[in-house]
Formats: sequence, C-alpha cells, structure tokens
Amino acid sequence: MARGGQGLARVAVVVRAGAAPLWWFGVFAAGIGVLLPGLTGRRIGVMAGAALFILAAVVVAYTRRKRYAALVRSAARASKQDVLQDRAVTVRNWRRGHRRWLLLAFVAALGSSFAVPAAGGMLLAGAGVGLWLKAGWLGRRERAEEALIWVRVDWLGRRAGAPAGKPVKACRATGVAAGDAAPGGARRR
Repeated sequence: MARGGQGLARVAVVVRAGAAPLWWFGVFAAGIGVLLPGLTGRRIGVMAGAALFILAAVVVAYTRRKRYAALVRSAARASKQDVLQDRAVTVRNWRRGHRRWLLLAFVAALGSSFAVPAAGGMLLAGAGVGLWLKAGWLGRRERAEEALIWVRVDWLGRRAGAPAGKPVKACRATGVAAGDAAPGGARRR
C-alpha cells in the first residue's frame, strides 16, 4: 500500500452486500415452509410472515440512520494515497465473513416453518429488502452530497462488520466517478 494510504470500502456496498443472500434464503425458506402444515396452519403462518416481512423491512431500513447521516456529514476527502476497494471484493469479503450467520439464519427460518409455516423465511426476506432500502437511501444521500462515502477496511474488522459500527470513527468521501459502484452500491452501468 502507498505511503500514508488506507484501504477504503464503499459504505453503500457493505450495506447492500447482505441484501441478496438474505432475500434469496428467505424466499427459499418461505417456499419450503409453505409446503409444511405447521402447528398454526398455512394461512396463519403466511399472514404472520407478511407482518414480519413488513416489520423487518422497516426496522432494518431505519436502524442507525442518524449515525449514517452523521458520518456522511462529517466525511473528509480521501487522499490520493488511499486505495479504493472494488465492489466485488467488498461484497465477497462481507459474504465470507457472514456465511455462518447466513446459513444459521436460513436453518432457523426452515426450522420455524414446523411451527409457523413461511414466517421465518418471510422475516429473513424482509431483512434483505430493508438492506436494499437502506442502500437506496444512502445512494440518494450520496447523490445529494455529490460524493461517494467510504469507510476504512480495517475498521470494518476481520469479518467485514457494520459500516456504522462502534469501531468506525469517520468516513471518507470521493467524487461520484470514483470506484466501480454507482451511488447506492449497485453495479455501475
């Protein structure tokens, strides 16, 4: 690494990295769960799952918004020596660091289908949608500020933790043309 430079990962990409696995594991678990009659019955399970889906999406989308907004407002410009991490590397690191938790959540969602069919899977899918909504909100903030927000890789930790967690002291900002991801963490077209 260059003298004085640090590795930086996009905040929106880290947030968005868990959305797809949570969504697909949730959809798959809910699909299997609907096949099981469960203790409460399919109708109650699906209705409870729909409520949990909406609740999870809202809670995940709005959690830590003040912290993210404060970090975005106080972001300093990245230096020329800083190394910007590719989107694919950031996503891969997050998913590798969380694969055990993702698998455990999937197994728990499947197991809950024996009691309340489809509810656990829909809860998991709702968390994935909440992460997409949060990444979209971050993307709108980045467009409004006309700056992409980055966090130091070493502050994310070995397991690529939350980009607004306690170890994160500040963020860095670059122009909107930097990196290979669009505002919000999606692939650049």
